[in-house]
Amino acid sequence: MKAEGHPKTHETTITCTCGAVYNTISTVQNLRIGICSACHPYFTGEQRFIDTAGRVDKFAQRYGSTRARRTAPKPSEVANA
Repeated sequence: MKAEGHPKTHETTITCTCGAVYNTISTVQNLRIGICSACHPYFTGEQRFIDTAGRVDKFAQRYGSTRARRTAPKPSEVANA
């Protein structure tokens, strides 16, 4: 095999926004991640709502109602006509 066939690996520290720190080997040094197994809802069993800015409320303020409106008739109404 060629000597230059593999990328160089480094001992790295992976830091999550929740404060968890993992030491491992990677091709990238000092990674920062947004979510890890210590804070992900799948692993913790706890559900957190990320939507703190009220995206649905902002949409309703900009465009009026949040209910979908049907512009075309329903397929059953077309078949009966």
